[in-house]
Amino acid sequence: MIDLVLFAGRILLVVMLYLFLFATMRTGIGLVRGQRRDTAIWSVDVEKGEKSLRGLHVDILGPVVVGRSPSSDIVIDEPYVSATHARLTLQGPALVLEDLGSKNGTLVNGHPVTQPVSLRDGDDVQVGDTVMRVSRR
Repeated sequence: MIDLVLFAGRILLVVMLYLFLFATMRTGIGLVRGQRRDTAIWSVDVEKGEKSLRGLHVDILGPVVVGRSPSSDIVIDEPYVSATHARLTLQGPALVLEDLGSKNGTLVNGHPVTQPVSLRDGDDVQVGDTVMRVSRR
């Protein structure tokens, strides 16, 4: 009788191990593809600004810092732009813009940003004289 219980326990353990491995593999494949199907893909296109920046396209896959510092993800070399001026972050399916305490501020559709704001498809973000359009695919 004890042998039968041990055999059933081993079978149950093997089944649970295979279920765990299957669930882990399924999650891993979604991460390897870069994006899960349920998350939005956001991008930023520079519409107006320095010639070197115009036409720049950036896919937002994580936090993106905009500023004058060479360590920023989008470098805008203008006197009215702070070293780390603003940050774009993904929060679930939403794209959030946060001004990082810049002296001259950040504008969304012409309105100053005083606290983190959720962006919509087609919004214009202005940092200094540079205007970037946010889009969702």
